[in-house]
Amino acid sequence: DLLTLLAETERIVHGTTVATNALLERKGAKVGLLTTEGHRDILEMREGLKDDRYNLRMPPPVPLVPRALRIGVRERLRFDGSVATPLSRASLASAIRKLAQAGVEAVAVCYLHAYRDPSHELATRQVLAQRLPEVYISLSSEVLPQIKEYERVCTTVVNAYVGPKLSRYLGNLAERLKAAGYHGDVLIMQSHGGVAPLLDAARLAAGAILSGPAGGIAGSRYCTRLLDENNLISFDMGGTSTDISVLENGKPYLTGDKSVSGLKVALPSIDIHTLGAGGGSIAYVDVGGILHVGPESAGADPGPACYGKGGTAATVTDANLVLGYLDAANFLGGRTLLDDSAAHGAVAAVAGQLGITPVAAAEGIHRVVNTNMAEGIRIVAARRGVDPRRFALLAFGGAAGLHITEVARMLEIRRVVVPRVAAVLSAWGMLATDLRYELVRTHVGEVHKIGSAELRRLFADMEAEGRARLAHAFSGPVSVRRAADMRYGEQIFEITVPLDGVDVEAPSLIEQVVERFHRRHEELYTYSAPDQEVVLVNLRLAVVGELPTLPAEPTVQPGGPVAPLGSRRAYLGVWQEIPVYDLDAARPGHEVQGPAIFESATTTVLVRRGDRALVTPHGWLDIRLG
Repeated sequence: DLLTLLAETERIVHGTTVATNALLERKGAKVGLLTTEGHRDILEMREGLKDDRYNLRMPPPVPLVPRALRIGVRERLRFDGSVATPLSRASLASAIRKLAQAGVEAVAVCYLHAYRDPSHELATRQVLAQRLPEVYISLSSEVLPQIKEYERVCTTVVNAYVGPKLSRYLGNLAERLKAAGYHGDVLIMQSHGGVAPLLDAARLAAGAILSGPAGGIAGSRYCTRLLDENNLISFDMGGTSTDISVLENGKPYLTGDKSVSGLKVALPSIDIHTLGAGGGSIAYVDVGGILHVGPESAGADPGPACYGKGGTAATVTDANLVLGYLDAANFLGGRTLLDDSAAHGAVAAVAGQLGITPVAAAEGIHRVVNTNMAEGIRIVAARRGVDPRRFALLAFGGAAGLHITEVARMLEIRRVVVPRVAAVLSAWGMLATDLRYELVRTHVGEVHKIGSAELRRLFADMEAEGRARLAHAFSGPVSVRRAADMRYGEQIFEITVPLDGVDVEAPSLIEQVVERFHRRHEELYTYSAPDQEVVLVNLRLAVVGELPTLPAEPTVQPGGPVAPLGSRRAYLGVWQEIPVYDLDAARPGHEVQGPAIFESATTTVLVRRGDRALVTPHGWLDIRLG
């Protein structure tokens, strides 16, 4: 039972969409913003760019803080951190009175250049804590201590907006676990792919906004070790969307340029590209007679027409059922019966608009969604400067198995892997994560003028701070990862350059860093300019506490070939009988030539003609395309 399970559990890792949903649904806290006098409109001024530049009717996102609750405080720091105007206690007191009268639940504090000197923000927090002790306080110098005002203000406000709701949720979770007899660690999945102690996660609530998809990438990273395959493209296809991420040399890329619901969240997060393509994606024909699939989804309720919950629109799942890829009587291991006639009726309606047969329409839906997903992978690969043909595809999520081989074929990828835990890889991956603290420091200057000694000192200070934070929650082995945001002197944007393998103690530190920048710039943009001066903007450092992880040894007993459960009629250009295998019964070393279908209670995998599926020592499918 639950009590026994909790008594035997040492660590709970939790991913949550509480912060995500609060932001997407605009159901967060009532927030006030204290900022430098004259700068309260930065949330509406934004960066001067439209999210969709060609959509003339698209309004900008509504700020999370109305103008009446954005209050300027008399204070001012110069760009170098020196004080131009001291913090006015009278101005601050007046601002806090206005926020108190408005009944705010959270306050974001973001003063100009506070990343260089947080003293004004820290003093403001002291006064806020005295006057409004129940209010959640979010300081930009703690949330995002780096240059670029809009990103810093917006991220700090987002943190304040979702913070109270996530804090209450996590506090309630901790109390209920304690009441049930659990006394181990509770760790919260973070957007950067690591985990944080519960209290730290509550303080930096915005760090958990993308924690769900990050769990899948954490699982993908662990899979690189099990598969001896350092270059993976993770492909997580669920009911509504598909999440795509690139892992090169066993590591995912991080980005500080994420927007959620039109709002900038500039905290480090795994670079994940989301497409509106899933099992519930709706197929429709536009006024020009062109077939489209997604991004609108039928969701889980009413869901695809074949769910029998009142949905009438044709979806990807309905098309897969019409094509024979799914077994109407054995969906979810037989716990759910699919309505075959409803699926045929929904797809037939699309076919009627196109003037083709229902089977041709179903095949069209299947091909269109595959093409959309392949194009999404091309975009992600191009953005990261990699050739997808050098990568294997890791397919997970309940819907991925029916589409992954065709997507791979479109990209000329020769290897596809489907884990046995494909439907729950995001949860499984959370058990393969480490404690992680991300630090960033702004230090703008020409790299060669900064010099190796100063750069070494800056990294050493950051490492000491990170290790001190980690020591409060962890006493095991620690590793450190470094990166730098750099640009050429005339550029107005930076790129983040990983510095793994750079010898920080070497006299040639600066030369190593500059060489890495030129190489990365060429990978991304096909050129570099070695004669141009390189400018450092931010230093980044991650301190990682390495937690005990999942066992790497095989978990499936070897055995001989397993006979098919039977066969069913499916359409692969022509109708044919295709053997169906029980994925859970497959044993290491078992090899199957396509066409074939593998089924489990939570996923179905289609192996096409000419492809070869081999069962790995862990019971996974390793598919080599013909």
